[in-house]
Order: sequence, then C-alpha cells, then structure tokens
Amino acid sequence: MRIGFGYDSHSFDPDRTCILGGVEIPDSPGLAGFSDGDAVAHAVTDAILGAAALGDIGAHFPPGDERWRGADSMELLRKAVSMVEEAGFAVGNVDLTVICEKPRIGPVALRIRRSLAAVLRTTPQAVSVKGKTNEGMGWEGAGTGLAVHAVALLKRP
Repeated sequence: MRIGFGYDSHSFDPDRTCILGGVEIPDSPGLAGFSDGDAVAHAVTDAILGAAALGDIGAHFPPGDERWRGADSMELLRKAVSMVEEAGFAVGNVDLTVICEKPRIGPVALRIRRSLAAVLRTTPQAVSVKGKTNEGMGWEGAGTGLAVHAVALLKRP
C-alpha cells in the first residue's frame, strides 16, 4: 500500500462557475485557475500521483501549457488514475477536506463523492468529503477562496 497527500487552493472568481469534484455548485462564485479551477480534483490528483511517486499535477499538466487552458479537471484526474494504474496501483480510498466559509460542502458532499468515485474507479463508500470553516481566520476565513487537503491510499489490485 502507498499513501499520498494532495493540497490545492484557489481564490474565488465571480465570473466563473464553481466546480468542486466535478460538481457544479450553485450560488457560489467560481474558482480562478488556468484550468476550470476545480481545487478538489486538483488535490485528489496530487494525492494519487504522490502515492504512486509520479510527481504532481503541474509536472503532467503544466499551467501555461495551452493544451490545459480551461481543461476539465476531472478529465485530468481521469488521466492521472490511468497513470497510477499503469504503475501497478488501484485507488483504495480517498479522504478530503474542503476549507472555506462558503459554499457549504455538506449539502453537496454525496454528489462530490459519487463524482470522484466514478473517475477513481471505486465506490462512493471509499471517498470521504468533508467541509470545514476556518472560523473567520486567514484568507479562507475572509471568504476570498478555498483550500483542499486530500489523502489517498493506493493498493496493488
């Protein structure tokens, strides 16, 4: 078994649609980014790539490379899953925490779990999604963006 950790953060961009884990979040500003800004997908991608010792999301999908401008981050995650599988691993489980004052994660957590599970080739029971506020502290607490921490366990199939 191998364990990997992923982190991502983005500031809010009111001109974009908010997408977290492939799920559109209504009534929330979107996230700034070169791709679609899906910080959940980015953190999970880094966690699984890290667990397989395959580098990070930026090494495979560099920001600034026009191929990835506006990219669907769930498609990038799907490509990372294929790389992990080619390295001889399967996703065992993923646990992630979204840190933000808004949007509220609880009401959309199951949808995000299902979306991620489909791409990770696992079940929603193997994907945990939690939301935490930062109690008004720091930039997350000020509501200027959000951060995501993710841990992934890979196993040999």
